Amino acid sequence: MAQMDSLTKQLNMAFTRLNDELASLSSGIVFVQIRNNVIGKFGIRHDPFETSHTRPFMAAAGMSEAQRNDFRRMAVQALSHKVGWTHGEIQFEFAIRQGKLRLSITFESNYNMANLLPKFEIGGGPSWNNSNEFEVEGA
Repeated sequence: MAQMDSLTKQLNMAFTRLNDELASLSSGIVFVQIRNNVIGKFGIRHDPFETSHTRPFMAAAGMSEAQRNDFRRMAVQALSHKVGWTHGEIQFEFAIRQGKLRLSITFESNYNMANLLPKFEIGGGPSWNNSNEFEVEGA
């Protein structure tokens, strides 16, 4: 629970930092990269303009303060779905369509095989035999 409270505070800090940028955008992806349950890199991916039938058109004015507050609230609520992983990324894809905030959330968990493989030591320890089976000396 303490880890979730910490992530909630960090996510709120990230949204505070991104607030002015979100105010000028009508669509994009807010991403947060998590390592050891700590937000590291975060930011926004977005296209600077949209097109319709190969012609550029003016994007919407951006998110209102109420929409930004709703976005932040929904992002924090989404953290309750992060279960069992400490490394990964969360993407919050947003768009203002017909004056309403649309949000899609993607969770990506990351694992490192090097952390799962046995540690090899010089002069003994775990080894692989010729048939690709794992052996431990003394077992």
